[in-house]
Amino acid sequence: MSEATEGRARLGLEGIAALALPPLFWAGNFIVARAARGEVPPMALSCVRWGLALLCMLPFAWPYLKRDAAWYRENWKLVALVGIPGVTGFNTLVYVGLQYTTATNGMLLNSTIPVLILVLGALFWGRKMRALQAFGLLVSTFGVAVIILHGEWQRLVTLEFSRGDLIIFVAMICWALYTLGLTRIPASVNRLGLLAVHSAMTLVLLAPFLGLEIAAGRVPSFSGAGIAAMLYVGVVPSVLATLLYMRAVSIAGPARAGQFIHLLPVYGAVLSTLFLGEELHLYHAVGFGAILAGIVIAGRAGR
Repeated sequence: MSEATEGRARLGLEGIAALALPPLFWAGNFIVARAARGEVPPMALSCVRWGLALLCMLPFAWPYLKRDAAWYRENWKLVALVGIPGVTGFNTLVYVGLQYTTATNGMLLNSTIPVLILVLGALFWGRKMRALQAFGLLVSTFGVAVIILHGEWQRLVTLEFSRGDLIIFVAMICWALYTLGLTRIPASVNRLGLLAVHSAMTLVLLAPFLGLEIAAGRVPSFSGAGIAAMLYVGVVPSVLATLLYMRAVSIAGPARAGQFIHLLPVYGAVLSTLFLGEELHLYHAVGFGAILAGIVIAGRAGR
């Protein structure tokens, strides 16, 4: 019995939960960051997230960190080049962008990651792109433009863009680079240990920016809402979602687990409407539909 067949055969309640909960928890990260923007500024939120995540991971990651210590010393440049865009840059830019745009837009732009991986892989990793994949890319690019321009094409003529949407789109480029960069990390290097290293590195790199943020008078609030937001981003999307996603990959296989990530904007649309009072517009549906269609076209071409 193949791995995929075996995964389908034993996919029960545990498997469904492992597949369905990570995108819900990641959608909650956008919702909480947007809701708490007045309570916890972005640099503080990012530092708290990775500080708490590191504390939670360290007991489990420590044996692997000791085992792989020599490899980390020899390949520290590669570790930094992979971790800076993916762990340091991605989440920090998302939190900054959510100061200026809605959580709905942020989560819809999250769906561009598969297409960005395809583009950057062709440009910098020597991966071939077929004609149908290029067409899928154009379709998805149209969807991204619809969202960033809020469906108002005259903004393109006047170069009027949403600052928050552009920042979050750069964050998605960072995550695509991180995903491709991970292919350079040997499979023998434990991924939980790698995430712990990247978390510690992020705390060091963000420390000066956190200092500037505090010096500018942007200090996190330790109100009930502020503490709850910091605990959520530090534990739920960083640790619980990651562990569940790892379990989902082991039960259902990477392809099936990856497909469930597309639930993120669906969850997000519901949560942002319920908890943030954000309105859904026609351009949201058109943009997401085009992005998803482009992903499907490019995916079929790739197979």
